[in-house]
Amino acid sequence: MAKIQMRTPIVEMDGDEMTRILWGWIKDILILPYVDLKTEYYDLGLKYRDETDDNVTVLSANATKKYGVAVKCATITPNAQRVEEYNLKKMWKSPNGTIRAMLDGTVFRAPILVDGVTPYIPRWKKPIVIARHAYGDVYKATDGKAGKGKAELVFTDENGNEQRKLVHDFGDNGVVMAMHNTDKSIQSFARSCFNYALDVKLPLWFSTKDTISKIYDGNFKDIFEKIYQEEYKDKFEKAGIEYMYTLIDDVVARIVRSEGGILWACKNYDGDVMSDMVATAYGSLAMMTSVLVSPDGIYEYEAAHGTVTRHYYKYVKGEETSTNPVATIFAWSGALRKRGELDELPELVDFANRLEKATISTIEQGQMTGDMVGLFKKEGVTPQKLNSKEFLQAIATRI
Repeated sequence: MAKIQMRTPIVEMDGDEMTRILWGWIKDILILPYVDLKTEYYDLGLKYRDETDDNVTVLSANATKKYGVAVKCATITPNAQRVEEYNLKKMWKSPNGTIRAMLDGTVFRAPILVDGVTPYIPRWKKPIVIARHAYGDVYKATDGKAGKGKAELVFTDENGNEQRKLVHDFGDNGVVMAMHNTDKSIQSFARSCFNYALDVKLPLWFSTKDTISKIYDGNFKDIFEKIYQEEYKDKFEKAGIEYMYTLIDDVVARIVRSEGGILWACKNYDGDVMSDMVATAYGSLAMMTSVLVSPDGIYEYEAAHGTVTRHYYKYVKGEETSTNPVATIFAWSGALRKRGELDELPELVDFANRLEKATISTIEQGQMTGDMVGLFKKEGVTPQKLNSKEFLQAIATRI
């Protein structure tokens, strides 16, 4: 049959380890037989990032600004062990952090629900969507070692006036860190969350710890409240949904007792941690969609998990793996759907929908990767464990 045509490329960001292997298989088995795929390719694998002094990450973010839609494979953020393992020039920063800062967007993560997989918290009947602020905080922090002496926070304004605050008077060795955010980015985060809540008709809960971080977190709280009151209060009331601010520990308790159906807005680090918690509680880290949405309508789709290192080293040894590719499939389907919507290509949108439906149907009919077998319970269906490639081929039969 004739392949579905595309007009505008998607920015394709390749990644690392087992997810890089899955990336190629997904394209070969599920996309290229059906779509005349157009992408602008960037290799964000750790070795090439090191070769280019991480300039390839910047180029990929700029390309995303140009074309409006990107799809990204999971990548390694190196620690000291990875620097030695890959013989790197330096401990490069998170590519996700770099891209998110350049696009100034918000990350929305939602579980992929499957009939037959009951969440670890049985009360959760509806999706809990995590909105993660995608700029600043610990991901753009400056840190270092400290010895005996004073660590100070110094701010010099545009007129040269200096403010100093004592961080700690060290009597022994330690560590120190400074982080930042901007009102502009927080405002973009707030509007993205309010708009998304209205789009999906979900109540919005926002949480920080302003009782402890009275100025830093307090600024987030105040900006959200001001924008809500001035721009969104009437819209929320008309839509019949609520906006609530409370402390993050209170939200955690409320989330656990809830039935789901909530958009939970988190600061950068909180969203990173809580999205993994929510994904695992729904069944699997590999069953979570993730999309970065910028204020000016740029979209970057990715999987919400890492590079599956343990499975990669099994694969390198020639051993069979049963790695779950669902989140990566949904990254591709999300990007293809958005490209189709923006370019008014209904056939491409339809293909993305069919790909997702075929993926879920394959699991619901009992064919799945190993991580799902122990979670799957459906009357009349005996789960069958497939390796990664067999699972992708089973999906292909249903497209």
